[in-house]
Amino acid sequence: MKSYTKNQLMRLHIALMLNSDKRNIYLKKHNVFYSMGNNVFFQPRIIPSDPKLIKFHDNIVVTSNVTFVTHDIFNQGLNNLNQGHFAYEQKPIEIMDNVFIGCNSTILGNIRIGPNAVIAAGSVVTKDVEEGTVVAGNPARVIETFNDFVEHRKNQEECFDLNTIWNKFYEEKNKD
Repeated sequence: MKSYTKNQLMRLHIALMLNSDKRNIYLKKHNVFYSMGNNVFFQPRIIPSDPKLIKFHDNIVVTSNVTFVTHDIFNQGLNNLNQGHFAYEQKPIEIMDNVFIGCNSTILGNIRIGPNAVIAAGSVVTKDVEEGTVVAGNPARVIETFNDFVEHRKNQEECFDLNTIWNKFYEEKNKD
């Protein structure tokens, strides 16, 4: 079986795995990424087209629908101009220790994130994220330190009761 077909079948198999924990075990066991450290939780069901260009260190959470852009395919358009040969660019992404990446974020190539960093949901990371920072937006910008973020979260109470959650929501909305 050709490697392209094998790669596509692997990506389909991963996309069909509903259980995140089983998917993470599969990803690590089959060396899907360049490397995948300890305690890496990868929730997306869609694997980047060049997973070998992504390196995960330890204690990382990647939530749903995060997109990793490890290549620039624009060379195809440029090559159609008949002005010389333009190379396919591949750009690695490295995620250091203790990083959280919120849902629907996009991480562009040639990026290093962390350690001790948070990417807020919906962010577009266009440059390195420094150690100990929380970034948000498009393009992602620093909004606070990692330590401040941890302190805010440390004081939150865990609650699984739906009535309590909704009551708290309405209390916060009615403060105005």
